[in-house]
Amino acid sequence: MAASSSFPTTLSCVLALALLAATAASSAAAEKETHLCVFWHKTCGGPNVSTVAQVAEGPSSGASATGFGTVTVIDDPLTDGPNLTSSSSSKLVGRAQGVYVSAGKDALSLMIAMNFVFVDGAYNGSSLAILGANPADRKVREMPVVGGTGAFRFARGWFDAKTGDATVEYNLYVRHD
Repeated sequence: MAASSSFPTTLSCVLALALLAATAASSAAAEKETHLCVFWHKTCGGPNVSTVAQVAEGPSSGASATGFGTVTVIDDPLTDGPNLTSSSSSKLVGRAQGVYVSAGKDALSLMIAMNFVFVDGAYNGSSLAILGANPADRKVREMPVVGGTGAFRFARGWFDAKTGDATVEYNLYVRHD
């Protein structure tokens, strides 16, 4: 008799698990994955300065080979191609706005808090939030996307950055609603 009284409890547990699995599957089906490729342009001199270097620095920043403790604020152009000022200029699609701190004493490593704010195209008015370590001395780096707005609400993902002269190519892989 004891075995038959546990049947309703077992059946309830199985049905609850089935309902949870169905709910999780339907939410995963609504999620999109987007791959974006944008180019970040760092301009430190001339009339179009977009990077303000050393808004703050630690007492030993100047003595450090990595600029340890230096804080930099940015508002840099993001384009759909690598050329910013040539005759075959790329289209401005957004701005990289944020701050980075030289956080490595022995190797150039940055802590970045940055938003990619899109100002044109399909994602106009949306943004992606990036927060994490950027081991800048590596040719290719992987960093996290931790959120977003607009089309990228609830975004999470990663990107790899490849550095050129003063142009960085970002390949972003983002999951969002």
